[in-house]
Order: sequence, then structure tokens, then C-alpha cells
Amino acid sequence: MSGRVVSIRRYPVKSLLGEELEAVAVEAAGLAGDRRLALLHRETGRVASAKNPYRWRALTTLRATGGDGAVRIALPDGRSVAAGDEDVDAVLSDVLGAPVTLVDTPPPDAVLERSRPEEVLAAGVAVPVPVDEGRLGAAAPPGGFAPVHLVTTATLRRIGAETPSGVVDPVRYRPNLVLDTAGPAFEENDWPGRELRIGADLVLRVVARTPRCAVPTLAHGRLPRDPEALRVPARLNRVVPLDGLAPQPCVGAYAQVVRAGRVRAGDPVRLA
Repeated sequence: MSGRVVSIRRYPVKSLLGEELEAVAVEAAGLAGDRRLALLHRETGRVASAKNPYRWRALTTLRATGGDGAVRIALPDGRSVAAGDEDVDAVLSDVLGAPVTLVDTPPPDAVLERSRPEEVLAAGVAVPVPVDEGRLGAAAPPGGFAPVHLVTTATLRRIGAETPSGVVDPVRYRPNLVLDTAGPAFEENDWPGRELRIGADLVLRVVARTPRCAVPTLAHGRLPRDPEALRVPARLNRVVPLDGLAPQPCVGAYAQVVRAGRVRAGDPVRLA
């Protein structure tokens, strides 16, 4: 397989909207500045995650930018707050309606809640449904909140073709890198265990298919809620994401960094 990088996205705060970049350094822990911060619920100690949309769907109304330096978080009312501001926790707690703390290090044995996707589809995001507790970022590198996330344009086109609008915005699936390849939709299913060479230096090892939760169905900034963003993968690509797990709707793949480098939009990509 060969192709090219068509877009690069970074999410400085886990579960918040992020920013599109032309180029970025990729380090051992992933894209520089990507998901280096997260919100902890002070009452439970769990990581705040839109994977439980009943409790945390407001996270995708916030946008974090500036992962190379001071992170700023834009609020739905047009205000913004810097990650280093003394009142950042109070401001975000007020917006989210829950006491949260912004942290830059995953706590030991960090846990988040993941609503069962099919039950969210059936009941809606405003209804509490059963949740499963899981360790944060099972495929993440040491000290990081998440692995590098990849998806192909062919996969996005296939999903979009099955939706009423005919398109699906990649923002819903929160990839770091969107890759344009000549392969079929869902070719990412065959990548675990193989390496991707990107540009002059960067090498990634694909470690798992990406299981989808309810997050793609949520409103993302100006994008409205869209349950088809999960229903379509559930119908077309229900596969085992990682050995030992049950089949789940999957879109894209997770990867870890073998050799650091810089990635730019337009860089060639080769599957080794």
C-alpha cells in the first residue's frame, strides 16, 4: 500500500475538539502536543470522556488549540480560557456542570467510562445507559493519554455513501492522520502488526483496529448529532479490534511510534 497524508489533526485536551495543522513533530508519545491534557472528575477520580455521552457530551462543544505552547480552550459562548489560568478548573467545571481538574499526567490506573454504543443508539444521548469501566488508552504509549489514530479516505467515503447527506466529516472520528490510499474501504483492518513509513523519517507500528463508541454520533462544534456515524460502521465493519475482545464497530487503526519524525500534509505513506 502507498498513499499520502491529506490532513493532520491534533487534540491538545482529550475528548475536546482540536485543530488542523499543516505539519507537526511526532515524538515517542505521539504528535507533539496531542492529548497531553485531560480532565478528571474530582468526585470519582475518573477521566472525563465523551465515551459516556450522558455525562460528558458537552466536552465536544469545547475546542482546544495551541498544543505546541500554551493551550487555550474556546468555550461555546465565545469566551476562552488558558490551560495555565488560575481559574481554569472553575471555568470548565461551570461549563460542564461537574467538578473537574485539568491534568497533564495520567493518574495511576486511570479509568474512564464507556457507554455501550448500541444502547446509546437505542436510547439517545440524554438517557443514562449501562457503562463499562476501562483503563485509559490501552494502546497508548507510556505517559500518554492515547495512541496515534489513523483513518483512510476510502473508509470515510464508504461510510459517507451510506448516510443521508452522502458525506461524513473525519472530525467525528477524531483521527490524527487522514491517509489517501488506493486501497479499499476498511483496509486498516489488515494493518495491525505492520509498519507505516511516513515522509523522510517517521515510522509507526499499527497495534489495533479502532473500536468506535458513541462519540462520532455527538454534535461536534457546528456539526449536528448524527447517529448514522456509528450505525453505518456497526453494519459494515463489525470486527475484532484486538485479540481477546468481542467484535465491535471499527473505523481506522491505532499506532505507536517506532521512529520519531516530522509529518507534513502531502507526505508519502508506505505500508511495510
